[in-house]
Amino acid sequence: MTILFDKLGINLNLVKGLEKENITKPTDIQIKTIPLALQNKDIIGQSETGSGKTLAYLLPIFEKIDSSKREMQAIVLAPTHELAMQINEEIKILSDNSKVPITSTTIIGEVNVKRQIEKLKEKPHIIVGSSGRILELIKKKKIKAHTIKTIVIDEGDRLLNPNNINNVKAIIKTTMRDRQLMAFSATINEKTINIAKDLMKEPEVIKIKQKKEVNSNINHLYLVGEQRDKIQILRKLVAALKPKKALVFINKSQEIEVTTAKLQYHHIKAYGIYGNASKEERKKALEGIRSGKFELLVASDIAARGLDIKGVTHIFNLDLPSDSKDYLHRVGRTGRAGKLGTAISIVTKKEISLIKRYEKDFNIEILPKKLYKGSLIDFGKKQNLK
Repeated sequence: MTILFDKLGINLNLVKGLEKENITKPTDIQIKTIPLALQNKDIIGQSETGSGKTLAYLLPIFEKIDSSKREMQAIVLAPTHELAMQINEEIKILSDNSKVPITSTTIIGEVNVKRQIEKLKEKPHIIVGSSGRILELIKKKKIKAHTIKTIVIDEGDRLLNPNNINNVKAIIKTTMRDRQLMAFSATINEKTINIAKDLMKEPEVIKIKQKKEVNSNINHLYLVGEQRDKIQILRKLVAALKPKKALVFINKSQEIEVTTAKLQYHHIKAYGIYGNASKEERKKALEGIRSGKFELLVASDIAARGLDIKGVTHIFNLDLPSDSKDYLHRVGRTGRAGKLGTAISIVTKKEISLIKRYEKDFNIEILPKKLYKGSLIDFGKKQNLK
């Protein structure tokens, strides 16, 4: 039996708003989370990348917010600027599409704090942002913590680690004891679960078993070349395939800037997203790839984590991840919403063993190809592919 959103306690306006985004059936994490969240339960949720965790907590928050009150009622903590902006965008889309007048703003570090204080004067219902800046503004009494009914810790494995846990705890302590606390992550170990439990009241732990199968709408290919020739091969692939929207993955964050510069030098519309980029550069990268201004977005697994870019046609791996699950996460960013996608890895001879491992782990075929006269052809053949 197919469960629909209205059966989970979501009102008709929100259901219609979701339909405008072609979202009609809830995912497993949404089916298990939403009814409990509506009961004000504390929740620890684990579910793989792209499984709909954001809506799993946003929909109950929308249901519970009293939009007639001009007061802050929910905080969503995110570990990166990109993820905060993405969550805020989802809130705005859901509000616009459903005609539910819920407001939000991002509060993140490395941004003009005076402008943020001005935004807070408008009393947004939901605040999305980084724990450091949010805590700073709570201490300055610019965020009224006593009106907060729900706190969400997105990517809990990162926000509950030693680098961030003190800020998160401090924020929670400023809120009323009856507030709801929810933590979500794609990967979460027992240590992190226990940390989260210590912060919560009898939490419900929801774990959605990771599907190891790969989306059948993705075509997996690889080309062999020398390490020094990888960018040249990528350039030729871009010329041959003319991707509308593609992600390029490399393993080392420090190489993103150099890789992007080399592609731009050859007049390829590429942009890089990396750890120490300014907020303006990050925003430009995301808006550029989403609008089509850029063809390629160059990133590492860490830089790309939490990003949800619709309509990605191609994934290019300039480096291969040593963990098979990271390959799955990368390629899973294409072939979404019933559309076809292509994942192409550019590998050295030594890296072919990793290709074979992915094939074995996920029961997929990654076909060897080569470039011939501007077209991708089967390895060992000279005729063009149909």
